[in-house]
Amino acid sequence: MREITLGSTGITVPQNGFGALPVQRVNEETAVKLLRKAYKGGMRFFDTARAYSDSEEKVGAAFEGIRENIYIATKTAAKTPEEFWKQLEISLKNLRTDYIDIYQFHCADQCYVPGDGTGMYEAMLEAKKQGKIRHIGITAHKIGVARESIGCGYYETLQFPFSYISTPQEIELVKECKEHNMGFIAMKGLAGGLINQSKPAMAFMTQFDNVIPIWGIQREKELDEWLSFMDETPRMDDEITAYIEKEKQELVGDFCRGCGYCMPCPAGIMINQCARMSLMLRRAPSKEWLTPQMQEEMKKIENCKHCGACIKKCPYELDTPALLEKNYDDYKKVLAGEVEV
Repeated sequence: MREITLGSTGITVPQNGFGALPVQRVNEETAVKLLRKAYKGGMRFFDTARAYSDSEEKVGAAFEGIRENIYIATKTAAKTPEEFWKQLEISLKNLRTDYIDIYQFHCADQCYVPGDGTGMYEAMLEAKKQGKIRHIGITAHKIGVARESIGCGYYETLQFPFSYISTPQEIELVKECKEHNMGFIAMKGLAGGLINQSKPAMAFMTQFDNVIPIWGIQREKELDEWLSFMDETPRMDDEITAYIEKEKQELVGDFCRGCGYCMPCPAGIMINQCARMSLMLRRAPSKEWLTPQMQEEMKKIENCKHCGACIKKCPYELDTPALLEKNYDDYKKVLAGEVEV
């Protein structure tokens, strides 16, 4: 089992982290069971966010009494210092702790720095001075914000989407973080569900000794896969390399990662699923995407207002309305039996 040190934080943890976004979809009993099993299996890094409904509360319930044995990262989507302090106090209460190991600006659309007029970074510094947070981090989806966060020298960790379908520019971020002694937390290691094999996903991560992936876990069988890699970690070999290259060819071009930052849609479209439906039909059990309920969701694409709101909010700068139309056309062909999946 490898251990990863997150740059200047000095936080050293086993190679797999627990992404607690999905536990908001299960009841507290199930969530607590999963989180505690992860801990018993060797996981020590747990990532959540104020924006993930009751995820923080479930993490707090799971680890009360053994808080000092784990590391908790959470996030604030606050845009003002007043909201920052409000969210921080809620997070501390939910997590049943008096400190947060890594507090991160959530999906930041700018790199906050001292003296920029927002007061946001100053709030982070004051929270650290008070002992309520121990390290300052930032999460981003836009590569420009990520690069600025690395170069400015004010952040100890960067959380960014990272998987074996990442672009060379995104892989370069990992190298830049290492050069700046900055921890790299990899979110969306399965590309929002587009990657459906855990072994090559894990093997890819082993190439980077400064990256801690946080795997989104909702089911016990998913957790069991990641825990099994603690003792027998997959490594890159010719077979896995060839598989990844084939995958990258299949997923080349613009596609929706399903992050959901374009939501809500004024027309009620479930953009984060509908805009990538063609891929999901071919990379996941297709019957789950052809139910009457999903057909109704896809039909809502006909009501697209072409208002452009989703384009402005997309961190990957995609032409989302065009993607929706393309996926809907394909979906209708699949339903009609004109295209097999």
